[in-house]
Amino acid sequence: MARASSIDQLPDDIRDALHELLRDPAVTQLETAQRVNQLLSEEGHPIRVSKSAVNRYSQRMDQIGEKMRQSRQIADMWIGKLGNQPQGKVGAMLNEFTRTMAFETALTMSEGDDPIPPKLLKELALAIKHLEEASSVNEKREREIRRLATEEAAETAGALAKAAGLTAAGVADIKKQILGIA
Repeated sequence: MARASSIDQLPDDIRDALHELLRDPAVTQLETAQRVNQLLSEEGHPIRVSKSAVNRYSQRMDQIGEKMRQSRQIADMWIGKLGNQPQGKVGAMLNEFTRTMAFETALTMSEGDDPIPPKLLKELALAIKHLEEASSVNEKREREIRRLATEEAAETAGALAKAAGLTAAGVADIKKQILGIA
């Protein structure tokens, strides 16, 4: 098993200082390594970081940042396509992505010669169960929102019809039509 990187062994406060230094374009990676080592020395920590370790860590953080930017761009694109109230649609889309990933993982593992670890099967089953539960909750929430919106529309239409002089029976008929009551 590989040993932990010197960066991973840094105390939280010094790692925070490292992040700050890496975000500053005026500070080179060599200067960053020197400053971090100075902080480590001042606090009496025996570990030191090399410029190479700082460089590898910086590259890893840049890769993660790029993946996050790409994810944000994809989400923004889909939200743009889904309109002003995308929450339910985005949730459904994410559920479908996760279901697909679980299916592909299971399919890939079943194609190998090695048996699928029972723990992985259990985790995939639990993930699918949670996705189905979340999907059910989302559907119920959407139905409730539509029901409340329909009731509000019926009340508003009824109030407008009454104000316009429609009879009580006429107002009741309009409300029934909006609510879908026979």
